[in-house]
Amino acid sequence: MSAREEILGRIRTALKDNPEAPQIPRQYRQTSPLDESALIELLVDRLVDYKAQVSVVDAAGVPARIAELLAGAHSYVVPTGIDAGWLTGLDQGSGDSRRRLDSTAAPLSVAELDGIDAVVTGSAVAVAETGTIILDGSPNQGRRAISLVPDHHICVVKAADIAGILPEALRRIDGTRPLTMISGPSATSDIELERVEGVHGPRKLDVIIAR
Repeated sequence: MSAREEILGRIRTALKDNPEAPQIPRQYRQTSPLDESALIELLVDRLVDYKAQVSVVDAAGVPARIAELLAGAHSYVVPTGIDAGWLTGLDQGSGDSRRRLDSTAAPLSVAELDGIDAVVTGSAVAVAETGTIILDGSPNQGRRAISLVPDHHICVVKAADIAGILPEALRRIDGTRPLTMISGPSATSDIELERVEGVHGPRKLDVIIAR
């Protein structure tokens, strides 16, 4: 008998005479009553409180806003599945020489990512109540590393992808995927409550909400 089998056997023996655990009622909120305009307003309020920069634009205005945010960047990375239409404001004939493409087939190294100024990604879903953006590694978001290593993250959130509360958001995604939950720029505090940004991820977060 292996150690694992012995341990599990002892647990089964200890539980043999015990009644089944009572079912816990799940009475927490499942949905939010807010409409799209109210969801956008709440998400913006939460993100700004977390010191993120937020822009609310029409879908057609996304390329111009991304171009504005990348105006001072010497380089930026995008995942292979990024919406090509979002980058039209950056292309000049043959494209943008500052752009690096990251893929699972040809991933950039951590050192390469560390030398890149910014990253542009989409998002899977956002939670208005908590000001949280969730990435799930889909093609328009890419590997987790590209959203954590560059110092500036530009993230596009579609208005239709904003959920009011977390239970509502979790029903829209696959929980087995590699999820990254973002609530503002990376920040931490020491024992004296001195805020330090950029320790565990991007120091600057720009969110573009596309209506």
